[in-house]
Amino acid sequence: MTRLLLALFAVVYLTSAQSQISPISLEELGSDIGIQVFNQVVKTKPHDNVVISPHGIASVLGMLQLGADGKTKKQLTTAMRYKVNVVGKILKRINKAIVAKKNKDIVTTANAVFANSGFKMEGPFVSKNREIFQSHVRNVDFQDRNTAAAMINQWVKNETKGMIDNLLSSDLLDSSLTRLVVVNALYFKGLWKSRFQPENTKKTNFPWTRWQIFSSTNAGPAFPIQEWVSQYS
Repeated sequence: MTRLLLALFAVVYLTSAQSQISPISLEELGSDIGIQVFNQVVKTKPHDNVVISPHGIASVLGMLQLGADGKTKKQLTTAMRYKVNVVGKILKRINKAIVAKKNKDIVTTANAVFANSGFKMEGPFVSKNREIFQSHVRNVDFQDRNTAAAMINQWVKNETKGMIDNLLSSDLLDSSLTRLVVVNALYFKGLWKSRFQPENTKKTNFPWTRWQIFSSTNAGPAFPIQEWVSQYS
């Protein structure tokens, strides 16, 4: 059994993007922006394992695009290569397919906008986020950074079945500048296509890093590991 938990609240910088929509499907465009972000993240974490949800990234940037204007809106549209107002039905359809009950796996996705108390937002931004992304606005007081971070972390914890409980550090919030935090959370629980068989599983040392794979010393702790031996003609 495997679980995948993702929560996003990032400000993303893209070094390059095409300004014109290419002749690929809108679903592929959503995945493409996720791949762009993934490529930027792994550059800063070359030795870490990185897992990213393209749908989550498209959702976060899409929610921001609904409230953007001028240069900011142009930058988001250029990076994403589509306008959320045009592709709203597609994003809703993708989300519906991901969380459909007919799927054997358990998948839930949630979006939220945390706005500073007293921060005025346009009605269309609020209503379109609710319609397209099922995202509701929650008011928080960013003057109290610890309480605000705790509130956001509690929401993420609830949406990920308790698996992610400390997403946002209060140090990332600026009491004088922070006005809005946009969050996407994804919970996935599914069965392995090829399950581990108890009779094929043994306890052995697991290497912590790529360097220890080739070293007989400094091995990591022992874990149950399954080995497969197959012959090919």
